[in-house]
Amino acid sequence: MSAKGDEDVHREFGEAVNMTAAELEKWLATEESEDAGQHDGGESVGHASGRRIVDILRSKKADLSSDDEKHMRTVVGYVHRHLAQKPKGDVTETKWRYSLMNWGHDPLKD
Repeated sequence: MSAKGDEDVHREFGEAVNMTAAELEKWLATEESEDAGQHDGGESVGHASGRRIVDILRSKKADLSSDDEKHMRTVVGYVHRHLAQKPKGDVTETKWRYSLMNWGHDPLKD
């Protein structure tokens, strides 16, 4: 990957993920977080992603792997797609918001 591509993914990830590692970790420990997203009997994809995002946020940029950067691109894509599907009305206590928060983005912080 080019240096420009590296910079772009880090910038876009920083824009999409508006929760700190501590905020996200605290959120992931809630029942609402564990209930949000698609389940196949185990942990939801978003919840697992949130745990990985915490690790990425706590890592030095130089220590991130190409797999980490690939996940960062996945996060950016998910957040952008999900934001485009915003439901009408108050989203404060909705699965839509909770799912986004599992991916590190709280739409009420915007």
